[in-house]
Amino acid sequence: MALPRVRKGRDERTGRGLDRWPVWSARQSRGVLRRKVPIVPAIEVIGLRKTYRRAFRSGHEALRGVDLSVPEGSAFGLIGPNGAGKTTFIKSILGIVQPTEGSVRVLGGSPEDPGIRARIGYLPERLHLPGAWTAPAFLATVTKLKGQKPNKAATLRLLERVGLADAVGRRIGGYSKGMRQRLGLAAALLGNPDLLILDEPTDGIDPMGRVEVRRILQEEVQRGTTLFLNSHLLAETERLCNRVAILGEGKVLREGRLEELSRGGSRWAVRFAPGADGGALTGAGFTAGGSEGLYHVEAPDVAGLNVALDKARAAGALLVELKRDGQDLEAVLASAMGVAA
Repeated sequence: MALPRVRKGRDERTGRGLDRWPVWSARQSRGVLRRKVPIVPAIEVIGLRKTYRRAFRSGHEALRGVDLSVPEGSAFGLIGPNGAGKTTFIKSILGIVQPTEGSVRVLGGSPEDPGIRARIGYLPERLHLPGAWTAPAFLATVTKLKGQKPNKAATLRLLERVGLADAVGRRIGGYSKGMRQRLGLAAALLGNPDLLILDEPTDGIDPMGRVEVRRILQEEVQRGTTLFLNSHLLAETERLCNRVAILGEGKVLREGRLEELSRGGSRWAVRFAPGADGGALTGAGFTAGGSEGLYHVEAPDVAGLNVALDKARAAGALLVELKRDGQDLEAVLASAMGVAA
């Protein structure tokens, strides 16, 4: 398919002026690139508040002015402690819970729009499945509920993809927890959704099974699907997601690309040449790092770091190596919550 040439902000095919240069989404639909000008976030939440009213008591404010934008095609992780408001947030972007204040846009529209809902794949944390049914029968019903026509061959291929090919003839009631999670994932993948919202997708799945699920989700992201993941398994979030938001007490505490957040600490690793005066370095604010010549120092900015290094030089220490300490996601979460990692 030929792409229109654009010069100086004007489409030469139509002659119309453009607010911006044409942008083509990464997602492919049946081999055809879809034009989107401008790019619309997969999820856009502004000023979201949710208060649960309680009889004869003050209400509980689960969300307190959340602003969040999830880029199309990203793998986005939502993390935070229990009670942070994560479940309420997910239910809000699905249209299950009505916000007290604020706006929610999903795939450019309302989450209550049936057309928008048909483009979303959702795996809830607590999955309720009909025990007397088989997996193919369940997926056929879900397909119909999404307004699509069941395809037996496609259903069997999907069950094979999630590792349930050997269990298609068994009733769901005899499935293990891990098998039920796999079936829930298959239901979420039906119809090649534009947005996958997964709440604890690997809960109950063994380590090798997690590797398989991770591979499937990575394939989805590679083909342009937006992944929105809520998981208490921080290592899984680190492996899958390129952006993360930390939710605490109903507010977004931090949000950004994973590598930016992991670099965002104020702790530096410093290596000095052998023979440095450890006592003098300790007095200058450095702490020993466990191997010869390695020390750590906390500095809020480069200016503060230079002050500490000047003190080290004054003590006769020769600087060999300097780098910012990378934090894993657990340390980033602990820092955001004000808890020692």
